Amino acid sequence: MAKKKCPDCPECMPEWLAAFGDLMSLLLCFFVLLLSMSTMDAKKVEEAMGSLAGAMSVLEGGTMSEVSHKRIQIATPVEETTETDDQVNKIQEAVSEMNEMQQKGHGPEVTLEDAEAGFVIKLPSSLLFKAGSATIDSEDALLFLKRISLLVDNMPNDIDLSVRGYTDDLPPGKDSPYKNNWELSGARAISVLQELILDGVNPARISAAAFSQYHPLATNATKE
Repeated sequence: MAKKKCPDCPECMPEWLAAFGDLMSLLLCFFVLLLSMSTMDAKKVEEAMGSLAGAMSVLEGGTMSEVSHKRIQIATPVEETTETDDQVNKIQEAVSEMNEMQQKGHGPEVTLEDAEAGFVIKLPSSLLFKAGSATIDSEDALLFLKRISLLVDNMPNDIDLSVRGYTDDLPPGKDSPYKNNWELSGARAISVLQELILDGVNPARISAAAFSQYHPLATNATKE
């Protein structure tokens, strides 16, 4: 009895095609992830599709795009802060040297603090003025202000100065020429302002403000 001939087995998919299909799937997942993490400009995508349709005839229904000067992007200039930072560091050095001098005489401390719009130098009133007075009578304070003015003069012209005067919660006193703490704090701010101008600071870059006894650094509960 003749045996039946075994039918030919169908040819299987080549091994390289399976690997190629896996690679394409991975690439598709990769580009989908990139697309999900990016932001797209619908107008730009439409113009790109239109360009392909017109130049390569690979897409249908595209919109032809033209070069438009209005779509040129303007980059925000990067501000150079190296010079300003260097000047601030020099001011910090001046503050440190001033504090070393004050520590020898057990005097008050000058501080330099960062602020939202720049930095703040705080000089204790006892370093500059006597009680109820707005006259700067300390040679160390005058030398410090002169050094600060020289450093400020080397800073960019768009950096302005605001001199702010304060007092404690005690009235100026009977012998004081000032009626109240508003006048005293304003006079103190103007005294420092005028000294900085005499030392070379451009008057157009500086202003003065008075805060009287308000916004105190401490509670005023004790003399210290």
